[in-house]
Amino acid sequence: MSGVVGAGTGTTTAGARHRPHMQLGVIGLGRMGQIVVNRSMDAGHDVVAFDLSAEATATAAENGAEPADSVADLCDRLGGPAEGDGEEKRIWLMVPAGDAVDATLDDLEPHLSDDDVVVDGGNSRFQASVRRAEATDAAYLDCGTSGGPASATEGFSLMIGGPKWAYETMTPVFDAVATGPDGHDRMGESGAGHYVKMVHNGVEYALMQAYGEGFELLHDGRYDLDMETVARTWNNGAVIRSWLLELCEEAFAEEGSDLGDVADHVAGGSTGTWTVQEALEQEVPVPLIYGALAERFDSRNEGRFSRRLANRLRYGFGRHEVARRSDSE
Repeated sequence: MSGVVGAGTGTTTAGARHRPHMQLGVIGLGRMGQIVVNRSMDAGHDVVAFDLSAEATATAAENGAEPADSVADLCDRLGGPAEGDGEEKRIWLMVPAGDAVDATLDDLEPHLSDDDVVVDGGNSRFQASVRRAEATDAAYLDCGTSGGPASATEGFSLMIGGPKWAYETMTPVFDAVATGPDGHDRMGESGAGHYVKMVHNGVEYALMQAYGEGFELLHDGRYDLDMETVARTWNNGAVIRSWLLELCEEAFAEEGSDLGDVADHVAGGSTGTWTVQEALEQEVPVPLIYGALAERFDSRNEGRFSRRLANRLRYGFGRHEVARRSDSE
């Protein structure tokens, strides 16, 4: 096994990997999947890796993982057939939420037994995770994963749902992939991990919106302020200091106080939508999260129809001048 590790994964060498604790299969080798691979190997675990992209699989192999050329091949390399005398399989999925998870589970199904463990580390909807847990022969752990690519060095925060025995079995790998033992925990039964991660993302939306509104007022307000300086000062001892605020400082340092040519367009929104839908079902008011989600959707409208109608209605009831698109360009 090669002693080379991926960029930003630490300084661990092959000498620290000679006594692996577990053998782990990783399916899905995008940025997050590669971090799972590298951090697992850094902790001494053996990793078998597969991705539909041969290039991504090759990258994992260069970093020390054993490459597989299909899901079936990965399972063969992890142990014997499900009905035979092979070792129990421990498999981590890091594929896009939705159909890709179901397709991968379909490919895995002939190779799994009830002694095996499958971890879904993506942003799956918690109801889908409950369904998959009921339909999968292996123990199914839904794992909310927070931290993004920046966690290559520090590790992820992992919110996990599913059988207790399966969680305990996977603890050595969770210790490696997370920031450490305090960076992961079992939230409860199947679906609980992705449920907690869903709400986490809703909170994230609201925090981002609050920072955005505050800096917008500072930018458009009474004083000529340097936004990077404000962010740095706030992040040293202020009540509102946080990693997101560190990222604000980084953004202003790289883009300037006016954010340069950064567009007024915010992508994403699925997990925030799920959070608001769940809040409505549970009759829990979440006005900050809802408002942040609405602002995100609003950023995608060029000349929003409702505002255009309001503009015209003001003429109807008050004969106010109608601003035309050519007037505002």
